Amino acid sequence: MFDIAVIEDPAAAEASLDPTRARLLAALAEPASATALAARVGLPRQKVNYHLRALEQHGLIELVEERRKGNVTERVMRATAASYVISPMALAAVRPNPAQSPDRLSARWLLAVAARLVQDVGTLITGAERARKPVATFTVDATVRFASASDRAAFAEELASTVTALVGRYHDEKAPGGREHRVVLALHPSVNAPTDHESEES
Repeated sequence: MFDIAVIEDPAAAEASLDPTRARLLAALAEPASATALAARVGLPRQKVNYHLRALEQHGLIELVEERRKGNVTERVMRATAASYVISPMALAAVRPNPAQSPDRLSARWLLAVAARLVQDVGTLITGAERARKPVATFTVDATVRFASASDRAAFAEELASTVTALVGRYHDEKAPGGREHRVVLALHPSVNAPTDHESEES
């Protein structure tokens, strides 16, 4: 089982978004049979089997083992990943295009760039899994608290100039055997998870 898997196929995305199938996927973090799942989620076994066939068809769950019980063969299934991300590839016709209206101060442009990041990294992960090779990536995730809007603007300008200088130092257009890497930096207000008290009030 992978920690995270990327869904690129539209049909697989549709299957994963079905509420019942999403519940079954979550329940299958640990291997279980249709009979055990039916008791756990409170659904008829026939209905669970129907949904499991759809999930298996799209590669979202996999067979772990088969157990013989009398005249019945029980199939034990497990989710192929602990969590899933749906790539914009699943909505190829309407996926965001960051080449349109680039604006580094636009939240919507940031979202378009983030969508491309999910798509690109998802494609890299899928290819790496097939080739049984790791993907060379690097991630920084930090939090900064600004005293004022002017400090935030100054930080953004300094960050942009620093990265521009760094890219200029290492970028080699003519390097034989070189490979391009995309650098994405984002700055946005933090979204705080609601407290238990706030959740109760909503």
